[in-house]
Amino acid sequence: MSGQEVTVLLIEDEPEIRRFLRATLPAHGFRLYEAVTGKDGLTEAQSRNPDLILLDLGLPDLEGSEVIRQVREWTATPIIVLSARDQEQVKVAALDLGADDYVTKPFGVDELLARMRAALRHAFRSATAVDEPVFSLGDLKVDLGRRQVFVSAKEIHLTPIEYKLLTTLIRYAGKVMTHRQLLKEVWGPLHVEEGHYLRVYMRQLRNKLEKNPAHPRYLVTELGVGYRLKTE
Repeated sequence: MSGQEVTVLLIEDEPEIRRFLRATLPAHGFRLYEAVTGKDGLTEAQSRNPDLILLDLGLPDLEGSEVIRQVREWTATPIIVLSARDQEQVKVAALDLGADDYVTKPFGVDELLARMRAALRHAFRSATAVDEPVFSLGDLKVDLGRRQVFVSAKEIHLTPIEYKLLTTLIRYAGKVMTHRQLLKEVWGPLHVEEGHYLRVYMRQLRNKLEKNPAHPRYLVTELGVGYRLKTE
C-alpha cells in the first residue's frame, strides 16, 4: 500500500487512548477516524470503508464482539481488538468471530504498529488474490507450485499434514490463528476439539524448520490462543 495513505477507524470510548493514537498514528502515515460508540463505529465503517479498524471491546452501547460480527457480514477489513480484558477465552472468542489480532492494554506503540503492518499485509495479499508461487521469509522458502520447502537452501521433507499446516499459516501470515481455526482448516470441522493433533504437528514442524525449536523465529505461540507465522 506504499504511496497511499492508510485509513484507520478507531472505535474506542476511552479519551486517553483516543488522544494517544490521535497523536501517534498520523505521525506514522495513517489517517485516523474516530468513533466513541459501537453504533457510531458501524456507521463510520460503512461510510469511510477504512483500511483497518482498531476496536475496543468494552463500548458503552454494544459489545465489541457484536461490532465484529456485524462488520464481518459485509467486509474483510482487518480488525485489531484493543482491550484491557486479557482472559484467554475473550481473545479466542474475538478471533473466532473474525478479528485479525488482539492487543492487550496497556500497549506500546511499536507493538501496535507492527501488528497493524502485519494485518495490512495479510489483507493486501488476500485482496490481490495472487497466490505467489514462492513464499520467502528469512532462510525459509516454500515453493507452493512444486510443494517444496527449503531452509537455508536445503530441501526439507514434510508430511502431507505438516505441509498443509505450514501453508495454512502462510496463507494467513502475520495473523494470529486460533487453535479451532487451524484445526478446522487443516483437519476439518469434525476435529476442532482435537487440540493434541495441533500440538504434535506444530512441534514436528518447528523441529524441521526452526534453528532453535524451543525459541522459534517463525512459528510463534500466542499463549492460550493459537499460533502465528511471524513476519516481522
